Amino acid sequence: MAETASQTTIIAAAPARVWEIAIDFERYPEWAKDVKDVIVRGRDSEGRPNEVEFRTSALGRSTHYTLAYDYSQAPSVLAWRMLRGDIMRTIDGAYHFTPTDDGGTEARYDLAIELVVPLPGFVKRRAEVRILNSVRELKIRAEA
Repeated sequence: MAETASQTTIIAAAPARVWEIAIDFERYPEWAKDVKDVIVRGRDSEGRPNEVEFRTSALGRSTHYTLAYDYSQAPSVLAWRMLRGDIMRTIDGAYHFTPTDDGGTEARYDLAIELVVPLPGFVKRRAEVRILNSVRELKIRAEA
């Protein structure tokens, strides 16, 4: 069964800026600590990456996975699902971007992940914290 997590933060940057950072996958290694390499494997008719392979550090090792991105609710939602992965069965998630009254962005990160091998609870919680850090890292990048 998939483990789920959600994190919400307020970003002092316009939704358009946050969106552009979120879909600029090739630059993730510059600001997302655990992302080591990104390869865009496919693009949609508008040139947006719709199949992206990631190499990240996870649980003390390197892992690979490929995500398919859904832009049907762009620019307020960027959703994804896993196509392939080495230690995961599924990765489904989404960023939700909502404008705030002061010109900023409320960013919510939802994630459901299922690993091939079950992990003890304390290891899962530690991994969850690191995964949810991506929202904090997105905030830092957008506010820079």
